[in-house]
Amino acid sequence: MAFQLLPLIILLIAPLAANAGQWPPLPGYYPSTRFRSMSFYQGYRNLWGPGHQSVDNNGITIWLDRNSGSGFKSVKPFRSGYFGASVKLQPGYTAGVITAFYLSNNEAHPGFHDEVDIEFLGTTFGKPYTLQTNVYVRGSGDGRIIGREMKFHLWFDPTQDFHHYAILWSPKEIIFFVDDVPIRRYPRKSATTFPLRPMWVYGSIWDASSWATEDGKYKADYRYQPFVGKFTNFKASGCTAYAPAWCHPVSASPYRSGRLTGQQTRAMQWVQSHYMVYDYCRDYKRDHSLTPECWR
Repeated sequence: MAFQLLPLIILLIAPLAANAGQWPPLPGYYPSTRFRSMSFYQGYRNLWGPGHQSVDNNGITIWLDRNSGSGFKSVKPFRSGYFGASVKLQPGYTAGVITAFYLSNNEAHPGFHDEVDIEFLGTTFGKPYTLQTNVYVRGSGDGRIIGREMKFHLWFDPTQDFHHYAILWSPKEIIFFVDDVPIRRYPRKSATTFPLRPMWVYGSIWDASSWATEDGKYKADYRYQPFVGKFTNFKASGCTAYAPAWCHPVSASPYRSGRLTGQQTRAMQWVQSHYMVYDYCRDYKRDHSLTPECWR
């Protein structure tokens, strides 16, 4: 039996071994160092599941068990800015569980909302977390939820230490960062494919067994509860919804325009070449009449 299982084990670990020890090129510019860190209560409040979170001087721990998950929300809405947090994830079996850091205006525009996501999709023993980035524009206004997912594996184990994850949202583009390395750039091609209304910043942990891990093949298993997500080193800098019209969007590069440098762009292309595992624009099963930004 052991010999019969060996080829399967090799098959499962081969993709990870192929990229083991490979780290992205240095981006040359580190936007997180430009923005002041804040404590949890300086910028956030409980949203739901108050009995499933614990706040200390440095951040917040939230957890999911069979009774509830938990979430928090920024005090202020923003119309652009840099939003980051250092996150440490639960090791072991976490299938079906999502730990998320994201922007949304769902409470202000239910059923017709905008959203920009960093989501960690839980996994089974021996397999890596998947980091899913996503952009929703006006929610499911046509009766269908139109997601714009790009998924990545990471070049490190996100359960061993805190790493910094961030979203830069400007009127021109959205850029996703991991430890200051840009991994995705979503440009504004038109007003219909880009979120322009004010959004709040959220964090949460919840049960998404129906789809989170291998399209729902593996569910949350509460024998392994509680499932824990730790957040610290919060950063939120930009134009709030109440700022004057002349408020200038922050930049994620040395250029005031926000345009990535050549070195940042090369680092992003390297990550996408080595660690991207899904790109909605390359999914030919999808109806791309709904995602015109994918047209070439």
